[in-house]
Amino acid sequence: MTFVAAIGRTFLLFLSATGRFALFTGQAVSHCVRPPLYLRLLVRQMVDIGYYSLPVVGLTTLFAGMVLALQSYTGFARFNAEGAVATVVILSITRELGPVLAGLMVAGRVGAAMAAELGTMRVTEQIDALTTLSTNPFKYLITPRLLAATLMLPCLVLVGDVIGVFGGYLVGVYRLGFNPANYIQQSWDFLEYMDVVSGLVKAAVFGFVIALMGCYHGFNSERGAAGVGKATTNAVVSASILILIFNYLLTGLFFAD
Repeated sequence: MTFVAAIGRTFLLFLSATGRFALFTGQAVSHCVRPPLYLRLLVRQMVDIGYYSLPVVGLTTLFAGMVLALQSYTGFARFNAEGAVATVVILSITRELGPVLAGLMVAGRVGAAMAAELGTMRVTEQIDALTTLSTNPFKYLITPRLLAATLMLPCLVLVGDVIGVFGGYLVGVYRLGFNPANYIQQSWDFLEYMDVVSGLVKAAVFGFVIALMGCYHGFNSERGAAGVGKATTNAVVSASILILIFNYLLTGLFFAD
């Protein structure tokens, strides 16, 4: 019976955590669509999430495009299909690598920062002070972060797509010897509108997930430095896992026959 009790206790704890997360999500989303909106805080978060994340996203997608061009050429050379390198690079970057890599990089940078910041505010009772001052913590702390991440990650991914394709172009032209005009023409001919749109939709979903996980774990952080560290770790890990899960679901939704 001890073993059965342990299973039941774990299951009840799981249901309790799921319920708390669902209530938190519903409350956060409801505040995103209701006034008032702290515009200054929203702009500050947009700059922090979008502008300051651009270097790491740009470097990641640049070298991802370069490596993808090299690996594609190595594989296609075995079948005398080297001309497909440009197509593989642009489709892989816009559909998958751009959104996923940008999401993972932003989760590591922004998700951790959100969890640490809100966790510290919880430990030092600043969130309780906001409530005492008749300021809704969801409206003041969580809504700007959710909206900013959802709006800015597609912008980051769009810039990252351009940089990643440019990285593939550099390798293809200056390392592998492709004709520049033919490389660009082949990339443009095989790129479709839905390839870019699907990546941007993924990016918006990933941005919402990153901000939600960072805010949830930080807002419900345990007391002490250990609690803040645990919340930060949980935010990054849960956001990264959910990004991969939603990537599969959205890919099946957009491209399933």
